[in-house]
Amino acid sequence: MNAKLKYNFIILLSIFLCAKSFNQQKKQEMKSNKFEPNDGKVLFFIGQDLEAVGGFENYNAGYVDTFNIPAGITAYTNLSPGDYSFSYYIKGLDGTKTKANWGAGDTCLQFYVDNPKFKNTMLSIGLSMVNHDKNVAKGKHDNLIKELGLWIKSTKRSVFLRIGYEFDGWDWNNYKKKYYLKAFKRIHHILKEMEVNNVAFVWQSKGTGSNQKVLEDWYPGDEYVDWCGYSYFNNPDTEMLTFARKNNKPVFIAEACPVLKDEFGNFHANLSNQKEAKLVWEKWFIPFFKTIEDNKDVIKAFSYINVEWKSQIMWATNDYFKNVDSRIQKSEYISKKWLEEIQKEKYLKNQ
Repeated sequence: MNAKLKYNFIILLSIFLCAKSFNQQKKQEMKSNKFEPNDGKVLFFIGQDLEAVGGFENYNAGYVDTFNIPAGITAYTNLSPGDYSFSYYIKGLDGTKTKANWGAGDTCLQFYVDNPKFKNTMLSIGLSMVNHDKNVAKGKHDNLIKELGLWIKSTKRSVFLRIGYEFDGWDWNNYKKKYYLKAFKRIHHILKEMEVNNVAFVWQSKGTGSNQKVLEDWYPGDEYVDWCGYSYFNNPDTEMLTFARKNNKPVFIAEACPVLKDEFGNFHANLSNQKEAKLVWEKWFIPFFKTIEDNKDVIKAFSYINVEWKSQIMWATNDYFKNVDSRIQKSEYISKKWLEEIQKEKYLKNQ
């Protein structure tokens, strides 16, 4: 190679290496901004009420009383002031700063923020707008949104905000597409205007029954969504995985717990029953973890619901959950298998 060709080769190589380094840096910055972990890693959350999670003096038989604290905690709040839920009067933002129970167990996000045990945990917040998507869209709840924004800022930790989670659960959420989309964008705009920088915006499907056309119609847009999410219960979804790949978004399995269907059409999964627990591991847990592994290019987080569903008034008569106890620690067999899986390096825990 003559001197001129060698010089040109060195210049081109330098440009290539600089461009590669710049692209890698930008990619890492993008991930950091959305709290997306490095390739091959998965954030692990546990939820979804104080008893299910544990770790407190009065809530001491939950997940973290048996296992290590995971990367994040899942809980819920709402923008539905004036409504009732199982005789509980909803004020709006219930369960953020003070304890609340609307039929699905005691909950309070501030408890985790104040407890040193959870000082490094991320938070995943399901933000309900049931019966109020129109009010949110029209700006009638801007004061609550701003209050939520200030609170998220005050936590000084990474927060995943699942706005109007399970937007396509029309049978129970009753969202109207026109108002849902406007509400999602309005919340996004207000929090961005307030410079709430420690929040990632999650757009979550119910997980089954919505094809690509439905997802496209209900999608707020790339500029408003950081993560795509879906629920994983009895029927694993593939539509959201396809959609996320098309839109270059990471996926958060935001709600997951075993639910099996027997030959008579009844739903069940009782981990307190040792015989049934083994069946649940084979029929649900193994396929669940395989789904995460097979789709590791997009699935970057999951939240497991560690709840005795049948003991909570909201679910006691619900055909889907009334025979479900998904508490991992209640089964010695499940606990052993769970630890073998969750201790793998790819699952990020509390640091």
